Amino acid sequence: MLGGGPAVAGVVDFPVEGSANPYMVGLYFTRVKLGNPAKEYFVQIDTGSDILWVACSPCTGCPTSSGLNIQLEFFNPDSSSTSSRIPCSDDRCTAALQTGEALCQPSDSPSSPCGYTFTYGDGSGTSGYYVSDTMYFDTVMGNEQTANSSASVVFGCSNSQSGDLMKTDRAVDGIFGFGQHELSVISQLYSLGVSPKTFSHCLKGSDNGGGILVLGEIVEPGLVFTPLVPSQPHYNLYLESIAVSGQKLPIDSSLFATSNTQGTIVDSGTTLVYLVDGAYDPFISAIAAAVSPSARSVVSKGTQCFVTSGSVDSSFPTATLYFKGGVAMTVKPENYLLQQATSDNNVLWCIGWQRSQGITILGDLVLKEKIFVYDLGNMRMGWADYDCVRCRSTSPPHRGRTST
Repeated sequence: MLGGGPAVAGVVDFPVEGSANPYMVGLYFTRVKLGNPAKEYFVQIDTGSDILWVACSPCTGCPTSSGLNIQLEFFNPDSSSTSSRIPCSDDRCTAALQTGEALCQPSDSPSSPCGYTFTYGDGSGTSGYYVSDTMYFDTVMGNEQTANSSASVVFGCSNSQSGDLMKTDRAVDGIFGFGQHELSVISQLYSLGVSPKTFSHCLKGSDNGGGILVLGEIVEPGLVFTPLVPSQPHYNLYLESIAVSGQKLPIDSSLFATSNTQGTIVDSGTTLVYLVDGAYDPFISAIAAAVSPSARSVVSKGTQCFVTSGSVDSSFPTATLYFKGGVAMTVKPENYLLQQATSDNNVLWCIGWQRSQGITILGDLVLKEKIFVYDLGNMRMGWADYDCVRCRSTSPPHRGRTST
C-alpha cells in the first residue's frame, strides 16, 4: 500500500479550471503530473469517455498554443525513465481490444504497440498508442493532511488529432476520461487500492469558473441518489419526466428509455444540454409560457430568446428533471439560458439547450453549481445544489469514503 498505511483509500484531489460558458471557455479541465521527471499536462474532464490521453511528440494536427492562456506540453515516453510502451501481447491490451478501446492488427507482432483511435461526439478524433508511466497526485488523508502519492497507470500517447481537437482557441494537452471501463484511471487507481470506486465534482458556474474534482465522495447532507443504468458505456440515468414551474410536461416517458439509439447520459465533456426531439418543443413552449410579462420573446438565429431588464431568477421559471425513485434535479434559469448580449439595462437571454436525435445529454450547463457524486461501487449517482465557489480544493464540504 502507498505510504505503508492501512488498506484504506485516501481521497485524491485535482484542481479544476475552465467554465461552462461557451462564449468564454466552454470546458472544464484539470492538471495531471506524468512521467519522470514529472511534467504537468492540462486535460479536459470528460465523464463521457474512458481513457486518459495526452498529446505526444511527434504529433500530427496537435495544437502548439492555446487560447486558454496555458502552456501546452508534449509527452515524450523516451524522455521519461519510468515510461514503457504497452505491447499488443499485454493482458491490458487484450482486454481493451474486446471493448474497442484498443487496436492491434492480425499482422502485428506480439511486441507491436497497443494502439487506439477514438472519435468523439463532435466528430473530432485522436489516435496513438498506450504507455504505462507514473502519475503523481495529492492524496488527502482522514486528518485533512495532504500526502504526495504516485501510481503506475496506463494512458494514451496521442500522435494524431483531427476535427475540433486541432483548434487552438480551447486547446488542452489531452482528455481525462472518467468512464467505467477498466482502463479508465478511476478504475485503475481503484484496482491498485489508491482511491475509492467513486469520484465527485463541483463545477463553478461563474465565468472565471473552476471548481473541485476528487476521487472519493463529497459528503453533503442534501445529496439525493438515483440508480445508474447497468451495463452501459456511459453514465446513463433513468430520466422519467420534466416539469416547468412545478407542472409536469406532456412528454411520453418512453422517449427517455435507454437503448442503443436513445437514453439520458451525464457528460462533463459536453458544454451544453441536448434534449431528445420529442421533449424539446414542449420544454421550450413551457418556458416561454412561464416567463415574466416584462420579458420580451424574440427569435435570434433560429433560437428562442428573451429580452429582459429584470433579474434572471425573477424573470424565468425553474424547471425540474425527475429520475427513477422520484429523485429531482433542479434546473434553474442559469442552467438552461445563455447570456448573448446586453444593451443599457436589457439583457438578451437565449435557450442554451439544443434539440437532439435520440440521446439526451446533460452537459456542463446543467451540471454546474451542483455537487455530483459518481458512486460506481453502488451503481448510483447523487447530486445536490451547491454554490461551488464555496468549494476550495483544500476544503470542500466534507470528503468521505464510500461504503464499498
